[in-house]
Amino acid sequence: MTRQDDGKAGSGRRRAVLGVLKDTAAALSISEIAEQVGVHPNTVRFHLETLTENGQVERVETDRHAPGRPPLFFRAVQGMDPTGPRKYRLLAEVLVHSMASGPHPRAKAIAAGRAWGLAQGTSSGGEAGDADRGDAVHRLVELLDEIGFAPEVRMVVGQRQIGLRHCPFLELAATRSEIVCPVHLGLMQGAMEAWHSPVAVDRLEPFVEPDLCVAHLSSMESPEGVRVRRS
Repeated sequence: MTRQDDGKAGSGRRRAVLGVLKDTAAALSISEIAEQVGVHPNTVRFHLETLTENGQVERVETDRHAPGRPPLFFRAVQGMDPTGPRKYRLLAEVLVHSMASGPHPRAKAIAAGRAWGLAQGTSSGGEAGDADRGDAVHRLVELLDEIGFAPEVRMVVGQRQIGLRHCPFLELAATRSEIVCPVHLGLMQGAMEAWHSPVAVDRLEPFVEPDLCVAHLSSMESPEGVRVRRS
């Protein structure tokens, strides 16, 4: 048997173990499951470990007043399969399509991103007080890195920028950049707003190179050090 065949057989046995538990109202012991599936108890024990880790099966406490070591009992967890397929891209496409419908799609996209950024910025310390320039940019880079943008701080002709080397929404950004990129801009602006940053994200320039988008930063302070409010 090849490794691929062995993997398919193991997956089939795991489904069989889960099927036995789903078809039985009462919790079953390892030996009872093994008897119904027709495999060795150690094989059942191995698959039960995986099913328990996946949240598909749970252990059941038994009567500990009986003499000797109590056997382990298991039952299937009720609910949808947590290991089933996901279609988050489809959901994202639906939301992008909805945002693109109607008037002012870019404004709606920026507003949605800003709300997201405000929430993310607040949860990561936005209530702690005003951030200085370096701290705010550092926080923004950390946030973008967590999301998956692979950011890098750049200085180009004396202007500070953040280069984004990866887009976690690449497929959508390639076809619906007029919506996806403004969401990203709003995200950065919202986070900076949450941190009361003296640095603003003025604009986001998508795909200036095949593997690079650029966020342009500027100071929100006048030469006298007074914060300038921007709409």
